[in-house]
Amino acid sequence: MADPATDPFDVARDAAAIIAERTGTPRHDIALVLGSGWGEAADRIGETLATVDNADVPGFAAAAVAGHSSAMRSIAIGDTGARALVFGTRTHFYEGKGVRSVVHGVRTAAAAGCHTIVLTNGCGGLDRSWGPGTPVLIRDQINLTAHSPIEGANFVDVTDLYTPRLRDIAHTVDPSLDEGVYAQFRGPQYETPAEVKMAGILGADLVGMSTALEAIAARQAGLDVLGVSLVTNLAAGISDQPLSHQEVIEAGRAAAERCGQLLADVVGRIASEGRPA
Repeated sequence: MADPATDPFDVARDAAAIIAERTGTPRHDIALVLGSGWGEAADRIGETLATVDNADVPGFAAAAVAGHSSAMRSIAIGDTGARALVFGTRTHFYEGKGVRSVVHGVRTAAAAGCHTIVLTNGCGGLDRSWGPGTPVLIRDQINLTAHSPIEGANFVDVTDLYTPRLRDIAHTVDPSLDEGVYAQFRGPQYETPAEVKMAGILGADLVGMSTALEAIAARQAGLDVLGVSLVTNLAAGISDQPLSHQEVIEAGRAAAERCGQLLADVVGRIASEGRPA
């Protein structure tokens, strides 16, 4: 549990300083958080110039979920001259370490100089046309955790939480990409059919256990945000099949090549275009 007396932004700055030292570069440009099914993207973005174990960086911990990596990588994004800071895992809210720990990677990315963050996840889909292995852009979200990473009277506008310009770039890479609303539940239990039905009534197309809190923290930090979900299974009640994490892993493996290349192409395009002045 995070010490309430410690400024989380100070911890993020300390982490960014260690990352700069270990990677040999004073700043990175784009950060990626790789959720279930997205691990192969790191190998396709470009040359890995440095790898840093999470345990060596303040505020980070080993992966708690099968299929995730306990290291972060500094990667040259093609020939753009830009650098990507790629997190191979995230801290989930259900781990009980507090919201500060959940969004520490996001705040570290901002402290490391990143102007953009790409948040990915594996999730359940409410649309039957999205079979396992379908990537979906997140256009908006519903935070069902009853928590926020923003502390105190800091009122942050999240109207366009997921940056429209970045979604437009993704559509130029793959015009067939659909968009949807992502709802974050606390977990770690999967959602019940009734909860999925509720989420659908509220407007959700995707359900999972991550991303929403990170996106809010990213907006507070001034980062542009691109969210991409990999539908690994139909949500509870949409299909009559039981849910399992092994199913999530297997769907991620099956879609790894396509999704990895998609994400690499999108990140390359973002890096080439840069951030508007």
